[in-house]
Amino acid sequence: MSLFIGLPRLARRLACALLFAAGPALAQSPTPTGAPPPPSGEAATVRTAVESWLKGRYKVDEVRRTPMPGMWEVRLGSDLIYVDEKGQFAFVDGAMIDLRAGRNLTRERVDELQTISFRDLPLNLALKQVVGNGRRVVAVFEDANCGYCRTMRKELLALKDVTIYTFPVAFLAADSETKARKALCAPDRMAAWNELMLSGKVPANAGNCDNPIAKVRELAQKLSVSATPTLFFGNGKRQQGYVPGERLEKLLEENTPRS
Repeated sequence: MSLFIGLPRLARRLACALLFAAGPALAQSPTPTGAPPPPSGEAATVRTAVESWLKGRYKVDEVRRTPMPGMWEVRLGSDLIYVDEKGQFAFVDGAMIDLRAGRNLTRERVDELQTISFRDLPLNLALKQVVGNGRRVVAVFEDANCGYCRTMRKELLALKDVTIYTFPVAFLAADSETKARKALCAPDRMAAWNELMLSGKVPANAGNCDNPIAKVRELAQKLSVSATPTLFFGNGKRQQGYVPGERLEKLLEENTPRS
Protein backbone atom coordinates (compact mmCIF):
# COMPACT_ATOMS: atom_id res chain seq x y z
CA MET A 1 0.00 0.00 0.00
CA SER A 2 1.17 3.47 -0.82
CA LEU A 3 2.46 5.29 2.20
CA PHE A 4 0.41 8.38 1.35
CA ILE A 5 -2.94 6.96 0.29
CA GLY A 6 -5.75 8.94 1.88
CA LEU A 7 -3.52 11.92 2.70
CA PRO A 8 -3.93 15.37 1.18
CA ARG A 9 -2.51 16.92 -1.95
CA LEU A 10 1.14 17.70 -1.17
CA ALA A 11 1.79 14.40 0.61
CA ARG A 12 0.45 12.41 -2.34
CA ARG A 13 2.43 14.45 -4.82
CA LEU A 14 5.66 14.10 -2.89
CA ALA A 15 5.00 10.39 -2.36
CA CYS A 16 4.60 9.67 -6.03
CA ALA A 17 7.76 11.51 -6.93
CA LEU A 18 9.99 10.60 -4.02
CA LEU A 19 9.08 7.23 -2.58
CA PHE A 20 8.00 5.53 -5.79
CA ALA A 21 10.17 7.38 -8.33
CA ALA A 22 7.20 8.62 -10.34
CA GLY A 23 7.30 11.65 -12.62
CA PRO A 24 7.59 15.18 -11.22
CA ALA A 25 4.53 16.75 -9.66
CA LEU A 26 5.86 19.88 -8.03
CA ALA A 27 7.20 22.60 -10.27
CA GLN A 28 10.97 22.42 -10.27
CA SER A 29 12.98 25.56 -10.83
CA PRO A 30 16.73 25.75 -11.36
CA THR A 31 18.90 27.31 -8.71
CA PRO A 32 19.46 30.91 -9.84
CA THR A 33 22.94 32.17 -10.52
CA GLY A 34 24.22 34.34 -7.74
CA ALA A 35 21.98 32.73 -5.11
CA PRO A 36 22.50 33.94 -1.53
CA PRO A 37 24.90 31.97 0.67
CA PRO A 38 23.41 28.95 2.43
CA PRO A 39 21.99 29.51 5.92
CA SER A 40 23.87 28.40 8.99
CA GLY A 41 22.91 26.77 12.28
CA GLU A 42 19.45 25.24 12.67
CA ALA A 43 18.27 26.63 9.33
CA ALA A 44 21.13 24.87 7.58
CA THR A 45 20.37 21.63 9.42
CA VAL A 46 16.72 21.82 8.38
CA ARG A 47 17.52 22.66 4.76
CA THR A 48 20.08 19.86 4.48
CA ALA A 49 17.66 17.31 5.96
CA VAL A 50 14.84 18.27 3.61
CA GLU A 51 17.08 18.39 0.55
CA SER A 52 18.42 14.95 1.43
CA TRP A 53 14.87 13.64 1.72
CA LEU A 54 13.91 15.26 -1.58
CA LYS A 55 16.95 13.61 -3.20
CA GLY A 56 17.66 16.68 -5.32
CA ARG A 57 14.41 16.46 -7.26
CA TYR A 58 12.94 19.70 -5.92
CA LYS A 59 14.35 23.00 -4.83
CA VAL A 60 13.98 24.29 -1.28
CA ASP A 61 13.09 27.93 -1.87
CA GLU A 62 13.10 29.21 1.70
CA VAL A 63 13.63 28.14 5.30
CA ARG A 64 12.29 30.37 8.05
CA ARG A 65 11.36 30.25 11.71
CA THR A 66 7.77 29.84 12.84
CA PRO A 67 6.13 31.21 16.00
CA MET A 68 6.40 27.71 17.50
CA PRO A 69 9.74 27.17 19.24
CA GLY A 70 11.85 24.55 17.50
CA MET A 71 9.63 24.41 14.40
CA TRP A 72 10.78 25.63 10.99
CA GLU A 73 8.81 26.41 7.84
CA VAL A 74 10.21 25.07 4.57
CA ARG A 75 8.81 26.45 1.34
CA LEU A 76 8.78 24.43 -1.88
CA GLY A 77 7.32 26.77 -4.45
CA SER A 78 3.89 27.61 -3.03
CA ASP A 79 3.78 24.51 -0.81
CA LEU A 80 4.84 24.47 2.84
CA ILE A 81 6.10 21.74 5.14
CA TYR A 82 7.14 22.07 8.77
CA VAL A 83 10.33 20.57 10.18
CA ASP A 84 11.79 20.32 13.69
CA GLU A 85 15.07 22.10 14.40
CA LYS A 86 17.03 18.83 14.30
CA GLY A 87 15.83 18.07 10.79
CA GLN A 88 14.48 14.65 11.74
CA PHE A 89 10.71 15.00 11.55
CA ALA A 90 8.46 16.91 9.17
CA PHE A 91 4.73 17.57 8.95
CA VAL A 92 3.46 17.27 5.38
CA ASP A 93 -0.25 18.03 5.02
CA GLY A 94 -0.85 16.72 8.53
CA ALA A 95 1.27 13.60 8.16
CA MET A 96 4.35 13.11 10.36
CA ILE A 97 7.34 12.05 8.26
CA ASP A 98 10.62 10.65 9.57
CA LEU A 99 12.95 12.37 7.11
CA ARG A 100 16.00 10.29 7.93
CA ALA A 101 14.24 6.95 7.57
CA GLY A 102 11.91 8.08 4.78
CA ARG A 103 8.90 6.76 6.70
CA ASN A 104 5.39 8.19 6.88
CA LEU A 105 4.68 7.59 10.57
CA THR A 106 1.09 8.79 10.30
CA ARG A 107 0.32 6.40 7.44
CA GLU A 108 1.91 3.52 9.33
CA ARG A 109 -0.24 4.25 12.38
CA VAL A 110 -3.40 4.56 10.28
CA ASP A 111 -2.58 1.25 8.59
CA GLU A 112 -2.19 -0.33 12.02
CA LEU A 113 -5.55 1.02 13.16
CA GLN A 114 -7.29 -0.14 9.97
CA THR A 115 -5.90 -3.67 10.05
CA ILE A 116 -8.51 -6.27 10.95
CA SER A 117 -8.56 -9.94 11.87
CA PHE A 118 -9.53 -11.70 8.64
CA ARG A 119 -10.74 -14.74 10.54
CA ASP A 120 -13.31 -12.55 12.31
CA LEU A 121 -15.00 -11.52 9.07
CA PRO A 122 -18.50 -13.03 8.74
CA LEU A 123 -17.62 -14.82 5.53
CA ASN A 124 -21.02 -16.51 5.49
CA LEU A 125 -22.41 -13.14 4.34
CA ALA A 126 -20.08 -13.03 1.33
CA LEU A 127 -20.18 -14.51 -2.14
CA LYS A 128 -17.36 -17.04 -2.38
CA GLN A 129 -15.37 -17.94 -5.46
CA VAL A 130 -12.35 -20.24 -5.49
CA VAL A 131 -9.77 -19.89 -8.25
CA GLY A 132 -7.16 -22.63 -8.55
CA ASN A 133 -6.26 -24.12 -5.18
CA GLY A 134 -7.61 -21.06 -3.33
CA ARG A 135 -4.65 -20.94 -0.92
CA ARG A 136 -4.64 -17.12 -0.77
CA VAL A 137 -7.65 -15.15 0.41
CA VAL A 138 -9.01 -11.68 -0.24
CA ALA A 139 -12.28 -10.00 0.74
CA VAL A 140 -13.65 -7.20 -1.41
CA PHE A 141 -16.50 -4.73 -0.88
CA GLU A 142 -18.08 -3.84 -4.23
CA ASP A 143 -20.96 -1.68 -5.44
CA ALA A 144 -22.86 -2.76 -8.57
CA ASN A 145 -22.54 0.79 -9.96
CA CYS A 146 -18.82 1.14 -9.23
CA GLY A 147 -16.83 1.36 -12.46
CA TYR A 148 -13.53 0.70 -10.70
CA CYS A 149 -15.09 -2.36 -9.05
CA ARG A 150 -16.11 -3.71 -12.45
CA THR A 151 -12.61 -3.20 -13.80
CA MET A 152 -10.99 -4.78 -10.77
CA ARG A 153 -13.42 -7.71 -10.83
CA LYS A 154 -11.69 -8.75 -14.06
CA GLU A 155 -8.31 -8.41 -12.36
CA LEU A 156 -9.48 -10.47 -9.37
CA LEU A 157 -10.80 -13.29 -11.54
CA ALA A 158 -7.51 -13.38 -13.45
CA LEU A 159 -5.54 -14.13 -10.27
CA LYS A 160 -4.32 -17.66 -9.61
CA ASP A 161 -4.84 -19.75 -6.49
CA VAL A 162 -7.08 -17.36 -4.59
CA THR A 163 -10.38 -17.49 -2.73
CA ILE A 164 -12.37 -14.29 -3.29
CA TYR A 165 -15.02 -13.26 -0.77
CA THR A 166 -17.27 -10.54 -2.18
CA PHE A 167 -19.42 -8.32 0.02
CA PRO A 168 -21.96 -6.40 -2.11
CA VAL A 169 -22.74 -2.93 -0.75
CA ALA A 170 -24.96 -0.09 -1.97
CA PHE A 171 -23.12 3.23 -1.72
CA LEU A 172 -23.18 4.91 -5.10
CA ALA A 173 -26.68 5.05 -6.58
CA ALA A 174 -30.33 4.56 -5.73
CA ASP A 175 -30.49 1.31 -7.69
CA SER A 176 -27.26 -0.17 -6.29
CA GLU A 177 -29.20 -2.11 -3.67
CA THR A 178 -31.82 -3.25 -6.19
CA LYS A 179 -29.13 -4.68 -8.46
CA ALA A 180 -27.37 -6.35 -5.55
CA ARG A 181 -30.61 -7.89 -4.27
CA LYS A 182 -31.42 -9.33 -7.68
CA ALA A 183 -27.98 -10.89 -7.97
CA LEU A 184 -28.26 -12.31 -4.47
CA CYS A 185 -31.67 -13.79 -5.27
CA ALA A 186 -30.47 -15.56 -8.42
CA PRO A 187 -30.13 -19.37 -8.41
CA ASP A 188 -26.34 -19.03 -8.77
CA ARG A 189 -25.51 -15.89 -6.79
CA MET A 190 -21.80 -15.83 -7.59
CA ALA A 191 -22.35 -16.27 -11.32
CA ALA A 192 -25.06 -13.60 -11.28
CA TRP A 193 -22.81 -11.12 -9.48
CA ASN A 194 -19.93 -11.76 -11.88
CA GLU A 195 -22.21 -11.29 -14.87
CA LEU A 196 -23.63 -8.10 -13.36
CA MET A 197 -20.15 -6.67 -12.76
CA LEU A 198 -18.55 -7.85 -16.01
CA SER A 199 -21.36 -7.25 -18.50
CA GLY A 200 -23.90 -5.13 -16.64
CA LYS A 201 -26.64 -7.73 -16.98
CA VAL A 202 -29.14 -7.43 -14.12
CA PRO A 203 -30.98 -10.65 -13.17
CA ALA A 204 -34.68 -10.65 -14.04
CA ASN A 205 -35.99 -11.76 -10.63
CA ALA A 206 -37.81 -9.45 -8.21
CA GLY A 207 -35.01 -9.44 -5.65
CA ASN A 208 -37.36 -10.19 -2.77
CA CYS A 209 -35.55 -13.18 -1.27
CA ASP A 210 -33.86 -13.30 2.12
CA ASN A 211 -30.41 -11.80 1.57
CA PRO A 212 -27.53 -10.33 3.61
CA ILE A 213 -27.58 -6.77 2.21
CA ALA A 214 -28.54 -5.15 5.54
CA LYS A 215 -25.97 -7.15 7.50
CA VAL A 216 -23.24 -6.35 4.96
CA ARG A 217 -24.13 -2.66 5.31
CA GLU A 218 -23.68 -2.94 9.08
CA LEU A 219 -20.37 -4.73 8.56
CA ALA A 220 -19.14 -1.99 6.24
CA GLN A 221 -20.03 0.63 8.84
CA LYS A 222 -18.27 -1.33 11.57
CA LEU A 223 -15.10 -1.58 9.46
CA SER A 224 -15.33 2.07 8.32
CA VAL A 225 -15.63 0.98 4.70
CA SER A 226 -17.10 3.97 2.90
CA ALA A 227 -15.73 3.61 -0.64
CA THR A 228 -15.51 0.88 -3.23
CA PRO A 229 -13.62 -1.15 -4.04
CA THR A 230 -12.12 -1.86 -0.62
CA LEU A 231 -10.10 -5.02 -0.11
CA PHE A 232 -8.86 -6.91 2.93
CA PHE A 233 -6.03 -9.40 2.54
CA GLY A 234 -5.37 -12.53 4.56
CA ASN A 235 -3.22 -10.71 7.12
CA GLY A 236 -5.98 -8.15 7.67
CA LYS A 237 -4.33 -5.31 5.75
CA ARG A 238 -6.70 -2.94 3.96
CA GLN A 239 -6.42 -1.59 0.42
CA GLN A 240 -8.87 1.06 -0.72
CA GLY A 241 -9.35 1.83 -4.39
CA TYR A 242 -8.64 0.20 -7.72
CA VAL A 243 -5.42 -1.79 -8.03
CA PRO A 244 -4.16 -2.94 -11.46
CA GLY A 245 -3.55 -6.64 -11.96
CA GLU A 246 0.22 -6.83 -11.57
CA ARG A 247 0.15 -4.69 -8.45
CA LEU A 248 -2.83 -6.65 -7.12
CA GLU A 249 -0.95 -9.93 -7.47
CA LYS A 250 2.04 -8.44 -5.66
CA LEU A 251 -0.10 -7.12 -2.79
CA LEU A 252 -1.95 -10.41 -2.50
CA GLU A 253 1.27 -12.38 -2.22
CA GLU A 254 2.89 -9.92 0.19
CA ASN A 255 -0.14 -9.93 2.47
CA THR A 256 -0.76 -13.67 2.53
CA PRO A 257 0.24 -15.10 5.94
CA ARG A 258 2.90 -17.77 5.81
CA SER A 259 1.90 -20.97 7.58
